[in-house]
Amino acid sequence: MTVLGELVRSVPPESTQQAVGYPSLFLLVVLGSLVPVVPTGALVSSAAVVAFHHTSPFALLMVFAVASCAAFLGDVGLYWLGRRGSHSRNGSRWLARLRARAAPERLAQAQRKLREHGVLVLVLSRLVPAGRIPVMLACLLAAMPLPRFVRGDIPACLAWAATYQLIGLLSGSLFGKPWQGVVMAIGLTVVISAAPAAWRRVRAGGAGGGEGGA
Repeated sequence: MTVLGELVRSVPPESTQQAVGYPSLFLLVVLGSLVPVVPTGALVSSAAVVAFHHTSPFALLMVFAVASCAAFLGDVGLYWLGRRGSHSRNGSRWLARLRARAAPERLAQAQRKLREHGVLVLVLSRLVPAGRIPVMLACLLAAMPLPRFVRGDIPACLAWAATYQLIGLLSGSLFGKPWQGVVMAIGLTVVISAAPAAWRRVRAGGAGGGEGGA
């Protein structure tokens, strides 16, 4: 036990944080891609803030690599489960869960854009808040083969990881202490995520008011 304690004390704090942080980031992003209970964008931005304040020159690169790979694996896993659900009674619950998470109007819009632009829509779907699931469901309903989905999802995950890492870099560069940058990064991601829904409510309210006035 004495030898083990000496080894633990001899590990630099930054190395310890990275050894725990990267696997945790990977697992949480994969989980958040499969089940919408983890704010994956905020996770990536917060990790980028911490990496910005690290002395390791590869910390930011590692955050980008871990986040994009985890998002890709989560997407592919969810799409595979959805395709299995379309051909299997036991797997149908996954397809039903996807349907429950996609508003009908958003699904109809995603289907129309998929017909018009093909897999390019996948790239944009990860950059638009709440756009990933409707587009994925549209791909499933269109019976898009898994290899084609994979080709579109790779640049989508890379662009997504880069976008949220830039948010983290901006937040980290404005403050001297990592926790301050993390708070700002989380705040920015929350605003970005909530903005589309708030805009739709404002438009719906305006339309309702206009009809009432007429």
